[in-house]
Amino acid sequence: MTEKLRKRLRMSFTTKMIMAFVLVILIPTLFTSFSFYVVSNSTVKQNVREASVQIAKQGADSLSFILNAGSDVSDMIYIDPRVRHVIANQPASGADLLLWRENEEYMKSFLNNIVYSSSFVNIVYVLKDHETGWGSGTFSRIKLARYYVQEQPWAKQAEGLEGGLVWNEIRADQLSSGGDNTELVLPIGRAVKDYTSGETIGYILVNLNGRKVIDKIDEMRLGETGGFLVVNEAGRIMVASETERIGKTVGNGELLGHIMDDPHIEFEFKHDEVPYYGVKQTLSNGWLLVGTVPVHEITDRLSALHRNILLSFGVFTLLGIGVGLVIASRVTQPVKRLTRGMRQVQKGDLTVRTDVDTNDEFGLMSHQFNKMIGDINVLMQQVTEEQRLKQEAELRAAVHRINPHFLFNTLGTIRWLIKYGQSERAYEGISALTRLLEANMGRKGNFVTIAEELDIIEKYLVILEMRYNRQFRLTIRSDDEAAKLLVPRMLIQPLVENAIFHGIVPKDSDGDIEIEVAREGEATVITVTDDGIGLLPGKEKVQESVERAVKDGDTGIGLQHVYECTRLYFGRGSGVSIQAREEGGTLARIVLVPDGKG
Repeated sequence: MTEKLRKRLRMSFTTKMIMAFVLVILIPTLFTSFSFYVVSNSTVKQNVREASVQIAKQGADSLSFILNAGSDVSDMIYIDPRVRHVIANQPASGADLLLWRENEEYMKSFLNNIVYSSSFVNIVYVLKDHETGWGSGTFSRIKLARYYVQEQPWAKQAEGLEGGLVWNEIRADQLSSGGDNTELVLPIGRAVKDYTSGETIGYILVNLNGRKVIDKIDEMRLGETGGFLVVNEAGRIMVASETERIGKTVGNGELLGHIMDDPHIEFEFKHDEVPYYGVKQTLSNGWLLVGTVPVHEITDRLSALHRNILLSFGVFTLLGIGVGLVIASRVTQPVKRLTRGMRQVQKGDLTVRTDVDTNDEFGLMSHQFNKMIGDINVLMQQVTEEQRLKQEAELRAAVHRINPHFLFNTLGTIRWLIKYGQSERAYEGISALTRLLEANMGRKGNFVTIAEELDIIEKYLVILEMRYNRQFRLTIRSDDEAAKLLVPRMLIQPLVENAIFHGIVPKDSDGDIEIEVAREGEATVITVTDDGIGLLPGKEKVQESVERAVKDGDTGIGLQHVYECTRLYFGRGSGVSIQAREEGGTLARIVLVPDGKG
């Protein structure tokens, strides 16, 4: 009997001790849970908001890239002198049939080539009136006759913008013969002004692929049901997944007020008494990308976190000492591994992954942490790829600006030789041009070796000698290994052109040009020297800094192309410089340092 009483007393004492220990655990647990709730509540909200803003920024960058592709194409057409000449002087089809056909073939080829160069441009039109116009692809003159371009709202607006762009909402293509106005496009219009009189001589209409723009909008999501749309400065919907909303003003007055007048990029409003979260970003053309989502969809994670905290608190209270010690042990190690992984990421190691393989919050945090690092790696790869595509597009645009100008001058020279009966020299010029074109066509891609570039320059000088009736003596000294370096096309040729056009030709005599390619450490150095008249007065800014001269617009297309290529495709320390020589002439120097990206 005494023994049983003692056991009961021991159990009673143990129970008291356990209860006391539970109370000791309960107090810090309660405090810890409350602190964790406060901190995590703020952290989760901040992370959700930052993620939403980041989605909007990435979406705005992607859409701006597409819109910039359209504006670049419009600029390319607008500045083309042959296009402007054809618009202003195109004869009726029966007046001069040969000239009419030449103009038609040129416009069709030129516009088709532009469309092929951009995956986002669907079709382009150059319109003069309802009787005269040109277009790429499936352009329909029958629909043009019913279109009456001068009466279109965008055309009237464009006439008052002095060549500025008019951006329209997504709509059906009204000039394509590919269907009954079913193909969705995003039109970019502008009026072509005569440089002398300032009068409108025609119109340019660049139609971006509307389906691709809408697909880009569909890719961006907020929560489960949230999404994005694009509005203009007046709150008119220009792009939306639901095409029936396009062209209408935003219906929710509170949302419209935030879009038009609120300077903050984040805001909240109510729709049908449901709280919504909104975010907006400005696009490159002044439009706004607006995303909205019910607040509860982006705070579900926070509610789950609240439940988990309460559950953890109850578990700690009920299980007591033993379970508490086990949980403490299980918690300590995962936290250390997560912290260790986070510190490695803080140091820049994005290959780290945590291995917390549990079914509790820490396992979820480990999984989300690993997923976040993976997403960051994917994002960095996407940014790198977008930069590469942008650089290639800039290079193609520069080459497309330079090549037509050279071809136009060369064909003009041959035309005059034929006109004045110098058939043999004209034949030599055509042969030289053929060899040059063969050399260019035989090299695919945007990059060639320095040796290939020098080969093209040698053929190019033959044409220039014929054009100027001068002898240009070219001397090349090239290191064999250095000549194997891949460089953007037409990197050296603009410097040779400048040496001839601005140095040798003005002195009205033959001239010497020397090109040297050599290695200096890791860098490859290319120098182009001539014995011309040197730098003209007023060009001192080029000698002081080519970079500043390019930014101030004091250089031609060729030198600008060389500068941008060294900046985009090569590492720090690369550049181009122009110096006047004491003994006469000019020395141009290109330094190419590898960027370490392959």
